[in-house]
Amino acid sequence: MILKYVVPRSSAWSHSNRWAFSLAFGWACAAVVLLLGTFVLAQSQDHPTRSKAGSGGGSVARGKYIVEGVAMCGQCHSPRESDGDPGRSHWLQGAALPWEPAKPDPKWPLTAPRIGGTPLPASDGDMVKLLTTGIWTTGTRLRPPMPQFRMEQSDAEAVVAYLKSLNAQQ
Repeated sequence: MILKYVVPRSSAWSHSNRWAFSLAFGWACAAVVLLLGTFVLAQSQDHPTRSKAGSGGGSVARGKYIVEGVAMCGQCHSPRESDGDPGRSHWLQGAALPWEPAKPDPKWPLTAPRIGGTPLPASDGDMVKLLTTGIWTTGTRLRPPMPQFRMEQSDAEAVVAYLKSLNAQQ
């Protein structure tokens, strides 16, 4: 036996309710389109931390953002203050590494080199190569705990511009 069920027309879904639903749905769609448009517009505008490497001061600002806020270079390449934080007085001037590997590793470096100020530890091109490929001037990858970066060319150039803008302190 086949049962046939017909949904009775309910007064709960009246014409006015359909109209209110259509109106609410229309406003929701408009809000989504507005939000997407705002997002696309914001992405298309030149942001100071996204400026191209050839733009001078914007490049240094972008490099500072990457070095200090993303890559956190000061955690290893700056000596620690008495409170344990990386010291700004000798920012990126090299330091003893603040930790050791979990298992003894004879290849583990004891210090992180100076990377701030001029001259840089390598040419601009070699530094960009390091930051875009993870390969040093010797043709080898860096040892842990140094991250094997794969930055975009413009980001690597911005990092180099920022590092060169720092004064090397003796």
